[in-house]
Amino acid sequence: QKRKQSGEKIAMLTAYDYSLARLVDGAGIDVILVGDSASNVMAGNETTVPITLDHMIYHAQCVVNGVDRALVVVDMPFLSYQVSTSEALRNAGRMLKEGLTEAVKLEGGREIADMVKRLTDAGIPVMGPTAEVSLKDLRAIWETNLTGVVALTQAVIPQMVARGSGRIVNIGSVSGILTTPFAGPYCASKAALHHLNDALRMELAPFGLKVLLIQPGGIASGFGDAARTQTDAGQWRLYADYSDGIARRAGASQENSTPVTEFARDCAAAVLADKPKPVVRIGAGSGLLPRLAKLPVRVKDRLLMKRFGLRG
Repeated sequence: QKRKQSGEKIAMLTAYDYSLARLVDGAGIDVILVGDSASNVMAGNETTVPITLDHMIYHAQCVVNGVDRALVVVDMPFLSYQVSTSEALRNAGRMLKEGLTEAVKLEGGREIADMVKRLTDAGIPVMGPTAEVSLKDLRAIWETNLTGVVALTQAVIPQMVARGSGRIVNIGSVSGILTTPFAGPYCASKAALHHLNDALRMELAPFGLKVLLIQPGGIASGFGDAARTQTDAGQWRLYADYSDGIARRAGASQENSTPVTEFARDCAAAVLADKPKPVVRIGAGSGLLPRLAKLPVRVKDRLLMKRFGLRG
């Protein structure tokens, strides 16, 4: 983003396999696209239509294995995202999780704008007083943070079991350990994911699979802005006098937050370790907040209520 804003040019080339990816990455190219043109170049098809999501995941894996520094972007193939937003989210998740890529590319204009927004907002913030949070938003965060994780995990487990190895990584949150006012649904969804991860870790151990849980603290991202946008639009009836505290909680994750590059580096090191820890906490507040959660209930309540402007 900094390079784009400064007007500095960014170089991008296409690769489909390990050998070409090594050459392109070694030449200093900034971005490598795994294009659906692999259908023509690698498979000899006349068009890009025949290539499947599984084929693209395979080519993505080959390219990622040959890259040390470049950003890898993968084309989402025909009909992998056009049918519905939920299918687009599921397939993009498979690409990122199985293909190990850092971004996906969709083709279209205004007609896919809502879909792109859903993909980029996959970490859905639901901030506000639990008594006034809409049930629609509540269902959305549950679908994203729990049901979506289960669906994606079920899709990859059979292949991992057949191979006898694999690592499943779930991204929880310290918010799943320390519940705060005005973030009840979000905290609850992350707490549920932590418990689900614990069950998976034990259930998949007999098959040689490792299940890891990353519990981030505050990571620099657009999460706070999305949460503030949502809370600004809220018409609080019972909590109109507490709008400042609600807004403060919406942006809390971005206060003294850890740069995303630092988080990505530490996360990758934890996941790729020879003997990975089952639970890893990374980022601002990831050490302090779990300790606060162990305070006596009344003490903890007073501290958090004062922090977010609640009286009582």
